[in-house]
Amino acid sequence: MKNYLFLKRFGGLTFLMILLIFLNSCGGNFFRGADARKVDPDPRVRVQKNLEEGKGFRLNDAIKKGAGRGGGNFEFASSNELWRASLDIIEFMPLTSANYSGGIIITDWYTNNTNPNETIKITIRFLSNEIRSDAIDINVFYKKCDANYKCVVQKDNENIVSELRREILKKATIYQKQTKAKNKSYYPGVKMGKD
Repeated sequence: MKNYLFLKRFGGLTFLMILLIFLNSCGGNFFRGADARKVDPDPRVRVQKNLEEGKGFRLNDAIKKGAGRGGGNFEFASSNELWRASLDIIEFMPLTSANYSGGIIITDWYTNNTNPNETIKITIRFLSNEIRSDAIDINVFYKKCDANYKCVVQKDNENIVSELRREILKKATIYQKQTKAKNKSYYPGVKMGKD
């Protein structure tokens, strides 16, 4: 029992000593207050000084730095009309992957009830957030299987690809007009983006 109490006290003292050493190593300013004569009364100046000394960060600056390193500058997926339109057009198909930051949507193999031996798979890759025909790369794959489950996968002709592209762009344009109208109603008199 004596050993237990000794270890408990020794552990508590050890923890306290490590804590004091750690806090003292933080520049020695932990236990001392700031000199009011050296601190600017304007909080904006204090914030700017702390940022320059590396004692804080701005979220906006962190986002810009991330974009500069090739991390990408992404809008929220719900505000990207092209992304939303693509998901709406292929909503009847199950998705394997929908990665907004990677800019790709991949559906699972889909078949309708009329011909269970033929399935279709669609991939949509986003090359830009702008609503234009070269902003998305669409691939459609067909898989045809025989009675012995020997399957052949082939890339589709351009008819379905061009039809999908047209429908996605049409729906994205509608979403863009709705967004502009909503923004104008929220911010009357303020010019929003490209008109």
